[in-house]
Amino acid sequence: MLKDITIGQFFPGDSAVHKMDARFKLCMTLLFIVMLFMGKHLYSLIFGIVFCVLALVLSKIPFRLIWKSIRVLLPILAVTAVLDIFLIDGGDTVFKWHFIEITSDGVKTALLMVIRILVLLAGTSLLTYTTSPIALTDAIERLLNPLKKIHVPVHAFAMMMTIALRFIPTLLEETDKIMTAQKARGASFSEGNLLQRARSLVPILVPLFVSAFRRAEELATAMECRCYRGDVGRTKMRQLKAAGRDYAAMAVTLILFGTALVVKIIF
Repeated sequence: MLKDITIGQFFPGDSAVHKMDARFKLCMTLLFIVMLFMGKHLYSLIFGIVFCVLALVLSKIPFRLIWKSIRVLLPILAVTAVLDIFLIDGGDTVFKWHFIEITSDGVKTALLMVIRILVLLAGTSLLTYTTSPIALTDAIERLLNPLKKIHVPVHAFAMMMTIALRFIPTLLEETDKIMTAQKARGASFSEGNLLQRARSLVPILVPLFVSAFRRAEELATAMECRCYRGDVGRTKMRQLKAAGRDYAAMAVTLILFGTALVVKIIF
């Protein structure tokens, strides 16, 4: 199950989305997130869904990779939907039995929330799927470059975020190996009540933390051996350069964002 999570992985390719400037992709992703959470009606979600579908088609990333990562989170989405259905009041009563009451507003909120999160996961995953960690670091650093004037460690912040994203699949793989080893020794993670299952995770967390610290130390040693000193005197072999496709994609995104904003004001 953990092997199905592909968050933070990079899949090389030659699609239009792969070739885009990472700075534009970051800005477009932020606008996409705002579009999804801008309004409370389905009309506001339509523009975010259109953006997500266009990005998926142009990226040429197989949908099965997106689905493998999303389906792991389906139980969490189901719990969220159930809580929205039973805890939100308002509108017409759809079902009532003793103290249990389901209203139309609760069903509507649950449906919109599930759609919003699914589209959010599918759309934001493309940022790491189509952007290398080095390009992502450079993009974050360039976008936050004005903060250097107030002595904000922009380069360190960008490097930290990129390393964190890159270590997600590594830690998931390590967790899967530890669970397999524990099961081979007779451990069970699916039996007993909730408290017993939580206790059974302790033999996983301890070696996982030890492995994470060991990998962090190895990474720090490797960076020191390569004379890494942050952004002091640092040059870049590949410079970020915007092309016509970047401006065209940003224009389409701004049109969708502006239309979604107008729809929010109207409805």
